[in-house]
Amino acid sequence: MAAVGNLLTPPLRGFLEIDPKTLDVERLGFPPGDPQARARLADVVQSFATGFNSALGADPASLDFTALPHDLRGFAFEGAAMGVALVDLATLSGGRRVRRLAEGPGARYIHLIHVGVGWAYARTHLHPWTGIRFGRPLLRWLVWDGWGFHQAFFKSQRVLVRHWVERPARGNMRTIRDQGVGRALWFYAGGDPVGVAETIGAFPAARRSDVWAGIGLAAAYTGALPPERLGELLDRAAGFEEHIAQGAAFAAKAHVVSREVPERSAAAIETLTGAAPAVAAAWTDEAAVTAERCGSGPEGYEVWRARVRQAWRKHNEG
Repeated sequence: MAAVGNLLTPPLRGFLEIDPKTLDVERLGFPPGDPQARARLADVVQSFATGFNSALGADPASLDFTALPHDLRGFAFEGAAMGVALVDLATLSGGRRVRRLAEGPGARYIHLIHVGVGWAYARTHLHPWTGIRFGRPLLRWLVWDGWGFHQAFFKSQRVLVRHWVERPARGNMRTIRDQGVGRALWFYAGGDPVGVAETIGAFPAARRSDVWAGIGLAAAYTGALPPERLGELLDRAAGFEEHIAQGAAFAAKAHVVSREVPERSAAAIETLTGAAPAVAAAWTDEAAVTAERCGSGPEGYEVWRARVRQAWRKHNEG
């Protein structure tokens, strides 16, 4: 297969590339947040940009991010998924590059691949899964999580302050999209529990649980805060602990699949779920069995999340 870069004209590639400076949280006007967490999250954002830009000029099957610390590689593959998806959409290739990435070097980061494709759809304003044939039944819905992250990250005032929801993401997609909004809020607030709780508290009541789920996922996967600060987060999330645990269990599964559970993430997962990463990851596997019986629609995805919450309750009660 010809290198992807040879299929893009220089103007098109230049148009698609992300200048890492444009992702700087200060330039985006995000609040100061927790200084230690902010530094960690800045590394995450830069790793995403590295993955994205690398994917625009290479065969997806050749991408290699082993030069990055292992706890940042997932973010690079998320960025790479966005990049190859944009190229697939621009060249009308039907998702060939996304599949090469997912079946090759990105196989251990399959959750992040689905989320990264969601960034591409949000950027192009195309409805998932237009033009790309890819995705596992339950994981396909993670594209809306990626969509929500993109929108909240780049349109933070509209999404996080004015609570705007774009038309394609309304209805059954909104709850999944709001989980992605919660992940972006973690970056917007710089991991600060006070800022997170205040922002979510201003959301319509019916949407808060999904946003808290995204906080749990992002806090657990990034490992940006130590356990004592995460304890403060749980205190401020009173009433939504099971939703935070559900998100953290999803993060645990993504790390376990990669075969690398960073120490900071492992500590975060145990704090937010009360279980070791392998145990929390197993909740998602067991819940998926039931969810898949409900079909491949968004209802199945919601059953998946609900069953994970149920597993958390059973674990903490017994």
